[in-house]
Amino acid sequence: MRVVVTGGTGFIGKNVVDQLLQAGIGPIVVTTRDPGRRDPWQGRVLFEQAYAGDALSLAKAMTHAEVVVHAIQFPNHPVENPGLGRTYLEVDGQGTEVAAQVARAMGVRRFVYVSGAGAGEGRPQRWFVAKDRAEKAIRESGMEYAILRPSWVYGPGDRSMSKFEAFSRYLPFVPQIGDGKTPVYPVYVKDLARALADCVRREDAKDVVLNVGGPQRLTMDEVVVTLQKVIRRKRPIVHHPARLMKLLTWPLPFILSAPPMSPGAVDFVTQVVEMDPKPAMDWLGFKLRTLEEGLREYRH
Repeated sequence: MRVVVTGGTGFIGKNVVDQLLQAGIGPIVVTTRDPGRRDPWQGRVLFEQAYAGDALSLAKAMTHAEVVVHAIQFPNHPVENPGLGRTYLEVDGQGTEVAAQVARAMGVRRFVYVSGAGAGEGRPQRWFVAKDRAEKAIRESGMEYAILRPSWVYGPGDRSMSKFEAFSRYLPFVPQIGDGKTPVYPVYVKDLARALADCVRREDAKDVVLNVGGPQRLTMDEVVVTLQKVIRRKRPIVHHPARLMKLLTWPLPFILSAPPMSPGAVDFVTQVVEMDPKPAMDWLGFKLRTLEEGLREYRH
């Protein structure tokens, strides 16, 4: 089974490739902007240079593919950079529309998409508008599809949990945007990758939409407390009002090419998205790890 993983060198995509290799599925084609980069799989996958929204390069990568796993995301997510085309609407929205059209034209049988928690509810924020456009294009393509909407994903090489760990180790306090009560259902990246790999190989993964989250509903403050317990560091959490942070971060996108935060990203990280992860866990048929279990696995 020839499988193409778009964004396969990214945080989620790399773990999906690992899971597919462990399951003996292949050959596997990984799309990347830089095919000359270091190969973490030591020649076990094929690399194709492709770009989000570029039909020609995507068509080349998807030639003879049976399944596509679309896990692409723009660099420095969730901080957008419109000048470089790194926005939700261009990458998640239009980029996925093009990828679905190309996959259909190239005879791909199944399209597996990494969406996000809160998609499909008609929310007005641009990241939800982009995800809704992407999901609509996939559903209407005529291909089999599996759409996974994960909550907050953490694991080796992530952007968020690693920052909280650095704060807990090297600062006298942990800065937290907002009141710390924003709910998340932390999902370990290896569990999400296993779920995506299952959607590649399972025959019943046809026209499936799953809200994927870990077994716990935690606030962001509880996430930090759990992390500190695992790494044996205890630092106070200092909350910074979201409105103040939006004001302070407003000039950063005009000064830096890859700013650490922006007003839009502040809205993204403080949004409230509730979900019920149980139906997905029942369908997947395996136990997703709690936050503490996931942290202990890769921190030790």
